[in-house]
Amino acid sequence: VTGVGTNTEWGMLMANLSEDIGEETPLQVRLNGVATLIGIVGLSVAGVVLVVLWIRYFTGHSNNPDGTTAFVAGTTGAKQGFMGAISIFTIAVTIVVVAVPEGLPLAVTLTLAYSMRKMMRDKALVRRLSSCETMGSATTICSDKTGTLTLNKMTVVEAYLSGTKLNPCDNTGMMSSSVASLLVEGIAQNTAGAVFSPENGGAAEVAGAPTEKAILSWGLKIGMNFNDVRSKSSVLRVLPFNSVKKCGGVAVQSDTYVHIHWKGAAELVLASCKSWFSIDGSVHPMSSDKYNELKRSIDDMAMSSLRCIAFAYCTCELTMVPREDLDKWQLPDDNLTLLGMVGIKLFTLYILFRCIGSLSPRSKGCCTIMQCCWCEGTDGHRR
Repeated sequence: VTGVGTNTEWGMLMANLSEDIGEETPLQVRLNGVATLIGIVGLSVAGVVLVVLWIRYFTGHSNNPDGTTAFVAGTTGAKQGFMGAISIFTIAVTIVVVAVPEGLPLAVTLTLAYSMRKMMRDKALVRRLSSCETMGSATTICSDKTGTLTLNKMTVVEAYLSGTKLNPCDNTGMMSSSVASLLVEGIAQNTAGAVFSPENGGAAEVAGAPTEKAILSWGLKIGMNFNDVRSKSSVLRVLPFNSVKKCGGVAVQSDTYVHIHWKGAAELVLASCKSWFSIDGSVHPMSSDKYNELKRSIDDMAMSSLRCIAFAYCTCELTMVPREDLDKWQLPDDNLTLLGMVGIKLFTLYILFRCIGSLSPRSKGCCTIMQCCWCEGTDGHRR
């Protein structure tokens, strides 16, 4: 037994179901507007009805059930007149009470609960009732295409190292050896993937998430020896990829120095960099012009539907590393040096369907996709 109660997966799921985030859902916002409008209209109508009935009553135009005049000035007593006015006021209050839809929130809740149970029968778990009404208010649904229209395989197609675009993306011959070694160290140590080298000397096998596999494959192309690089330094602290910060870091020690490598979303990592490496290995401060130039490079890659990943690092004195409680050590991330940026592309499986006619003798020349489809390959042959 590793956990009970709220520490289990089912317990955490139930906690999420009962969690109240305190935000109004789109339907609640609309209902509040409708309730306000109904209240204003109801009060207005009740006020008009009250004034009209009182005028008719006190001017002698209202009759009792037996046909006699309900109020006669100078004849009807004060108590009888007061009770008649109160009965008219009761009519106005009744209009207000009827106009306010008290059962509407309950009806909406029951409807959403029914929708939730119906979706559960379709093997779709809705953690919050508000999700049903949110989907009901959606005008555009963006679905994941990975594995459906794509091969779920990513590769590096663009690279900016030392402030220069590489062409091709694995051409690191003109780069300084010091910059290349730091970049390779960051790729090999700051990753959740792995590289397996077959004993028979075949091609290396890369394992991990698609993004990690793409970066590791690119590292192998620029001369990275995964096992050799990882054996030269020891890992002190690892910060896995954080969806909030959109980056992950690792602190490694080799001899007397400590390198802290960061990898993540290019625009966020670039914002934390105070300097950058040039081709000859020298470090230059990050000027506004250089920052804008690199930012334009990121925008160009993003416009090409590329996933932009940046690499940066900083050095740390060994004396600054805590000897105890390394798990609580916050890695510095505000004075980084940019190593490079890469653009990763997701391979797309292109399938083109063209209807060329009907094969059914009973059809009238109108072919549908379900009746007749030919897949035309890149070689020109129809299948």
